[in-house]
Amino acid sequence: MSNAEHLASVMVERLIAAVDNGIDVVPVVADSTSTAKIAPFVKKFPDRLVNVGIAEQAMVGTAAGLALGGKVAVTCNAAPFLISRANEQVKVDVCYNNTNVKLFGLNSGASYGPLASTHHCLDDISILRGFGNIQIFAPSCPEECRQIIDYALTTIGPVYVRLDGKELPVLHDENYKFVPGNIDVLRHGSDIALIAMGSTVHEAVDAAAQLEDQHISVTVISVPSIRPCNRAALLDAIGHVKQVITIEEHNINGGLGSLVSEVLAEHGAAIPLLRLGIPDGGYALAAGRAAMRAYHGFDANSIVKQSVQLIKGGLDA
Repeated sequence: MSNAEHLASVMVERLIAAVDNGIDVVPVVADSTSTAKIAPFVKKFPDRLVNVGIAEQAMVGTAAGLALGGKVAVTCNAAPFLISRANEQVKVDVCYNNTNVKLFGLNSGASYGPLASTHHCLDDISILRGFGNIQIFAPSCPEECRQIIDYALTTIGPVYVRLDGKELPVLHDENYKFVPGNIDVLRHGSDIALIAMGSTVHEAVDAAAQLEDQHISVTVISVPSIRPCNRAALLDAIGHVKQVITIEEHNINGGLGSLVSEVLAEHGAAIPLLRLGIPDGGYALAAGRAAMRAYHGFDANSIVKQSVQLIKGGLDA
C-alpha cells in the first residue's frame, strides 16, 4: 500500500471490484469522467457508464430510475454541483423515495482551492443531515474509504460518501474494520479531545503529536460515520476531558461541530467546545489548502495554539 492515495481512485478500484463480485453497479456521471478518474472502469466495462452531460439534476434522476430498475446506481461527480444543483432530486428522488442510490461527493470541502466559492462544498453535511433516510460517511484515509465504499455498495438504500479531492496519507492498515456508526479513537488523552472528520483528521493527528511534546494529553477522534453515529460512544470517549475542539473543512454550522454540540447539550455535559472550520456566515479563502486552513485557523499549528490557550484558560479559571 502506498503512503497516500487519491480517494477517487480508491472509489474506482472498489467499483471495479464490486462488478467483478457480481454486484450490478452502474456509475452515472455528469460529464465528470476526469473528476471521477473513471477511465479504468470504462476500459473494463465500457457499457456500464452513463454520462448525462453537464446536467446534475438529470444525473440524480437517472440514478434513481436505474435503482428502481434493480441496479446499484452510483453518482460520481464534484460534491458542490451534486449537492447544490441536484438538491431537490437528492431529497425527493433518492431520500424520500428510498432508492438504492449511492452518492459520491468528489472534491469535497475546499479541495478546488483557488477556484473559490463556486467550487467549494462547505455545506453538504449540513444539508444532508437535514434530509431524512440517507446514511452519511466521510472517510479519512484510503483503507477506511475502501471499506466505506464496499459497505455502501452492499447495503440497501441511499448513501452519501464525502470524498476529499487530494491524496490522503494512510491512517489504517488492512486490519482496520469499519463499522457503520462507530467512532474511531486514534489516541487517548485526558486534557483535550480533538474530533475531526475526513481529511482534517490528519491535522488533528499532527496537532496531537505537537501538544504531547508540550505535555498536554490529547484524545484524537475521527468520526467517519456521521449518520448513523453512536452518540453514546462519542460521549463516553470525551466525557473525561477538560476541553473539546472539533475540526472540519466545512462550515462550523450543521456539520461535525454541530453534531458534537448536540451530543454534549443533550446529555448535559459541561465540557467547553470550540468549533473550528469555516466560520459562521463566511466562505473559504480562495487559496491552496495549507494557506486556507491556516487563514481560517484549523491547520495543525493553529489547532495547537488554540488548544494551549484553552488549556491555560481552564487552568487559570
